[in-house]
Amino acid sequence: MEKTPHLRTVNVTRYITPLREGGSLPALAEADDDFKYVLKFKGAGHGVKALIAELIGGEIARVLNLKMPELVYANLDEAFGRSEGDEEIQDLLQGSQGLNLALHYLSGAINFDPVVTVVDAKLASQIVWLDAFITNVDRTFRNTNMLIWHKELWLIDHGASLYFHHSWTNWKTHAQSPFALIKDHVLLPQASLLKETDAVFKKILTDEVLQSIVNLIPTEWLQWEDTDETPEALREVYFQFLSIRLNHSEIFINEAQNARETLI
Repeated sequence: MEKTPHLRTVNVTRYITPLREGGSLPALAEADDDFKYVLKFKGAGHGVKALIAELIGGEIARVLNLKMPELVYANLDEAFGRSEGDEEIQDLLQGSQGLNLALHYLSGAINFDPVVTVVDAKLASQIVWLDAFITNVDRTFRNTNMLIWHKELWLIDHGASLYFHHSWTNWKTHAQSPFALIKDHVLLPQASLLKETDAVFKKILTDEVLQSIVNLIPTEWLQWEDTDETPEALREVYFQFLSIRLNHSEIFINEAQNARETLI
């Protein structure tokens, strides 16, 4: 019997420092479990949609046995950040009261450099497949969003995935899109086992698994001002998008394979 995905909830106790290399101004923070986290704020640029993409992308990666730092719900008390001297950061903290999302901080990890570290065909194919599936535009040579920690490759930052939800129109068309931006993926040259990976991953990602991951989206992240749809209806669209996309995986697999042939 498959284990239902579950996220712990922590309370943020200390804001340590902003991580300004991220466009959404994430931060290094400490929580009441005494662990450090990279904290992603719902009050930042793309708001809760970036957190939803981070959650869904990260948990799909975990189900597929790719290495991902633990994701947790991170609660910000309404009093948190009042003593923060930086006005921009104070506004961000005050606009992020309630549940946010955080990744366990991998102390001592270094950014993945494709020139230094060669990734084997199996792992490269798995990561390219994942990013084509969740339409992740942000795993390029310019910004790999991968870390080397204890000599292993770890995935981070899936907040730019599922970009269909920023417009929320024609989502069924987006679900069957080839995802042409896979041509810029940093690991595409090594991804020679995409069809084999597709066969394995489609067996793992059953509708039940996808539904259980979508069900992790907190209701408070689904209170959107630009729609009259209920949180349940919004969750259903995320599930249907993933299910339809998986059932038509040959569309994005063929796109990736064609793009790869132009590189090698």
